[in-house]
Amino acid sequence: MLEQLLFVLIAIAAIWLFARNVKTIRRNILLGKDIDRSDNPSERWRTMAMVALGQSKMMTRPIAGFFHILIYAGFIIINIEVLEIIIDGIFGTHRILSFAGGLYNFLIGSFEFLAVGVLLACIIFLIRRNIIHLKRFSGVEMKGWPVSDANYILIAEILLMTAFLLMNATDNKLQQLEAAHYHTAGSFPVTSALASLLPNNESTLVLIERTCWWFHIVGIFAFLNYIPYSKHFHIVLAFPNTWYSNLNNKGKFNNMTSVTNEVKAMLDPSFTPPADATPGRFGAKDVTDLTWVNLLNAYSCTECGRCTSNCPANMTGKLLSPRKIMMDTRDRLEEVGNNIDKHGKDYQDGKALLGDYITPEELWACTTCNACTEACPVNIDPLSIIVELRRYLVMEESNAPSSINNMFGNIENNQAPWKYSPADRTNWINN
Repeated sequence: MLEQLLFVLIAIAAIWLFARNVKTIRRNILLGKDIDRSDNPSERWRTMAMVALGQSKMMTRPIAGFFHILIYAGFIIINIEVLEIIIDGIFGTHRILSFAGGLYNFLIGSFEFLAVGVLLACIIFLIRRNIIHLKRFSGVEMKGWPVSDANYILIAEILLMTAFLLMNATDNKLQQLEAAHYHTAGSFPVTSALASLLPNNESTLVLIERTCWWFHIVGIFAFLNYIPYSKHFHIVLAFPNTWYSNLNNKGKFNNMTSVTNEVKAMLDPSFTPPADATPGRFGAKDVTDLTWVNLLNAYSCTECGRCTSNCPANMTGKLLSPRKIMMDTRDRLEEVGNNIDKHGKDYQDGKALLGDYITPEELWACTTCNACTEACPVNIDPLSIIVELRRYLVMEESNAPSSINNMFGNIENNQAPWKYSPADRTNWINN
């Protein structure tokens, strides 16, 4: 009974802490400006099913995609067994779902093969990051915590899967020894091969099995509360992120309502702007000027680097890294959220996303080709953030490269991007 009580207390504490962290992240995301992304729900469900659930964009790099899907499937499916572990932990039972008979045996056997696959994939991913040093995982933004975070996650998954397999192996042997409490249940096609390596003493086996059981379930509760602080939170946010992704054609810019109203008023003197049309700030200087979808994108980034490795500006040595844009946005949002927690919602720390995190040089290196948004496995859109920050530079600070300022001047004076007067536009015909 004491063991069950301890388990319930740990489970309640873990779930409460996770809910609190999720609530904070939701609050931070909703600091962004409102945007309506509720159109075309059937297309949105289809996109989410294909991209988030079906992992369709991962297979553009088949080998990495295969191993990622293996980990993804293992994480989702093996955790079905966690449900049984939780029920057993609360009621003190042993493999309570074994009443399902053949189906149960099939599931337990499948979980073991998946666990081995997850182990293999995690080891390969560790080798890619730490021995092969794949270029995609390097960059100015990939130092310190992002590198450690990726390794912590892979090591944690290896430890959890090892404990899972060892728990099954000892459980299977205890069943064969007809130990009390360990009634016959499940099929163990992988871990049964470990039986000869385990001790024959029943009390020692129970100790190993209980240790692995507790390590596995407490490790999962700890992992649950680690992921909100980690890039691994994408396993949760990938689903809403793809559902709310931009369904417009790639590269289609949105018109600013305030500017549109000004143009309409210029072309039609009878046009009266809506009474509630407040001008506000042009573009974005800080995270609170971005939309909540931009901020959801930032929390959904898994730092895989596919956006940066496909960015032509980055390939040619420019400062721009779309991954850094997303990581900087998330870091700044976390900073703003922490300031609200400590000093209240009106506190200003004198810092901003533009300038303190992202430089104009990075922004103007973007060619707006959309390669980053196309490459992202969960439909993150770094370009929309880049464009909003550029808008602020141009419309609020007139801070653009001279070539662009010249173009703006020509459009204003000559109604064309070139320096020639409209009166001279047809001179080429006479010549």
